[in-house]
Amino acid sequence: MAYTFSPLGEGAIVIEAGTEINENTQKKIRTIAALLEAEPPAWMVEFIPAFTTVAVFYNPATVLYETAKSDLEALLPHVEEAAASPSRTIEIPVCYGGEFGPDLEFVAQHNGLTPEQVIDIHTSGTYSVSMIGFAPGFPFISGMSEKIAAPRRETPRLRIPERTVGIAGKQTGVYPIETPGGWQLIGRTPIRLFRPEQEIPSLLRAGDKIVFRRISEKEYDAWKEEEHAENY
Repeated sequence: MAYTFSPLGEGAIVIEAGTEINENTQKKIRTIAALLEAEPPAWMVEFIPAFTTVAVFYNPATVLYETAKSDLEALLPHVEEAAASPSRTIEIPVCYGGEFGPDLEFVAQHNGLTPEQVIDIHTSGTYSVSMIGFAPGFPFISGMSEKIAAPRRETPRLRIPERTVGIAGKQTGVYPIETPGGWQLIGRTPIRLFRPEQEIPSLLRAGDKIVFRRISEKEYDAWKEEEHAENY
């Protein structure tokens, strides 16, 4: 495999595994992440995988960029030996439209569809989590049909409720916590994606396969009631 290296500020080095966002590049990223987990350089502070790159952070007071690059160049030939975490398939139930998905109508009109058609298309595919970022546990999910692609809002909302499902361009995602954002909101899931009390706080991880399933508002309320009961 061919990789390129470049500095990121004074305390990080970026490993580029490809120039296109596709399954092959994502597999490389997951495998590099698995290798860094299994054999972390002594100087490494942390690493952050993205769509086509992995940023490896270090303390510039204790290690030089050239040293970090040399160590990574020596480590990456073993990348094929590292076993990336096996992908999981996770079903995410979603209650679409209404107060949970105020932009469903816009997405439909933008694409010349009905809201029901948008829901049918959104629930018909198998998606992949490309990366976790932006907010704690926020999954950038690829594989959505272009038939329901939609631009970000011109004016972002100041508050988007946690667990809200949105669309931005050709991607879909779920807001794991309440946060500002500009994605088009089409529904909400009763599943909690960010769980700070657990050792691994993010329910989803890069490489996971996602299937969306439509549920009714009654099913959503029942799910939330059950979760509330479990917390007491």
